[in-house]
Amino acid sequence: MSTTLREYHAPVWSEPVIMEMGYPGRRGVIFSEVEEDVKTAVGSVEALVPVTMRRGRKPALPEMSEPEVLYHYLRLSQQTLGMMGISLFGTCTMKYNAQINEAMAWRAEITEVHPYQDEDTLQGALEIVHGMDTILRELSGMDQFIFQAGGGADAAYTSCAVTRAYHASRGELEQRNEIITTIQTHPSSAATAAAAGFKVITLMIEENGYPSLESLKAAVSSRTAALMVNNPDDMGVYNPEIREWVRLVHEAGGLCFYDHANFNGAMTKIRARELGFDACMFMLHKTFGAPKSGVGGPAVGAYGCSAELAPFLPAPVVAFDGERYSLDHDRPQSCGKIREFWGNVPVILKAYAWSRAMGAEGMAEASDISVLANNYMEKGLLAIRGVTRSHPDATSPRLEMTRYSLQQMKEETGVDVHDVQNRMSDFGIDPMWSSHHPWLVEEPFTPEPGEMYGKEALDTWIAVLAQISAEAYSNPQIVKTSPHNQAIHRLKSANMDDPQHWAMTWRAFQRKRQNT
Repeated sequence: MSTTLREYHAPVWSEPVIMEMGYPGRRGVIFSEVEEDVKTAVGSVEALVPVTMRRGRKPALPEMSEPEVLYHYLRLSQQTLGMMGISLFGTCTMKYNAQINEAMAWRAEITEVHPYQDEDTLQGALEIVHGMDTILRELSGMDQFIFQAGGGADAAYTSCAVTRAYHASRGELEQRNEIITTIQTHPSSAATAAAAGFKVITLMIEENGYPSLESLKAAVSSRTAALMVNNPDDMGVYNPEIREWVRLVHEAGGLCFYDHANFNGAMTKIRARELGFDACMFMLHKTFGAPKSGVGGPAVGAYGCSAELAPFLPAPVVAFDGERYSLDHDRPQSCGKIREFWGNVPVILKAYAWSRAMGAEGMAEASDISVLANNYMEKGLLAIRGVTRSHPDATSPRLEMTRYSLQQMKEETGVDVHDVQNRMSDFGIDPMWSSHHPWLVEEPFTPEPGEMYGKEALDTWIAVLAQISAEAYSNPQIVKTSPHNQAIHRLKSANMDDPQHWAMTWRAFQRKRQNT
């Protein structure tokens, strides 16, 4: 049965920024006057603020009622797509985030606690953190998890810091100054290894879709500090020789770190420790049902390691003696803090709730659906004119995502992957993700269906791409001049790199606008 595409057009509001809105005297909340007995007991508010900290003039804030603020942000939200449509954001699992989890994260027990308050008043929050720790131990085989890392790159850097502390404790840090990774491992691994002071050796992909054992053997030496890889990689390719990789690195005295950003298709199927890895990380804001991070947060890169590496973890670590939860700061071999305190607790709570709701059976089913959905999509996408697959001769099935290419379409029509991304939004579909740089596959795109979308949604996604392909081959200008149905025709991307065209604060924006 063919899929009928629904008509779509985004609302268009000539909406100013909120700092340009409002009316003098308008308020969302009006506070009552302070009682006389309170005034007498406390004194004047002004007297409580040091003179040097008092404002010289009122803050330049918009004066609006609560409904006006609500309507403003609703109008802005109507001009966006994201998870409001179908979003198969490849290499970064996008899932529905249960509203009950959002409600729990806003409870005062989470939002109003302070990490320095007495531990006896933190038992509930610490229990959730420790509970997530034990769940991830079960999924990975590791012995301890911490949640300081604010995302994937932070977790990769945590691994580098732990690696550094481990080799320093053995008197080998000066000698072991190289970290091995692959060109298709997330760029944050190489970047954080370099930031931590290591030299980086990057292995190239070969005909099977992953580097050969021979290339690894050539790279491993007495200088090897660690191996950092993600598996499956962002092309959906799983390296079946990974146990041998780990053995070779260990034989040379190095450590092995498993980037589990692409864990969705492997949940409950593999355990990093059983493959021999010393440490791994999970993305709580991807695989575990917390909102996908954007522009720096909110995110948590959960980092776990073996008992041998646990002494070097950032402090504090949440501990449990069977009766009481505590924060263990007494860790003389710790690599030091990676970020503040003990992690982004609201994200940990959402991931914990998701994990408890899914259970082991639910996670296993989600993994199966993720792989099934990806391979189902592959059949439909490869039937579209101009679409090809990376490593087309490799016979092993891809896991939760597949790297495709529109290079053939570009050569035959002039329509490139960015044109197709723009045109997808005209159908109410969140533009597809291309890939991390460097682009090993020309004109790439990488959908990742995960487990949350039904077959009908996947069929719609495929049908949209098929429609765009037909347009590219019959009337390419429709695609090249898109989007046509969006609130904004097309952003001038060059302005994003020019600080004269954007500002981080209202004051800076006003200053720059006056100068133009």
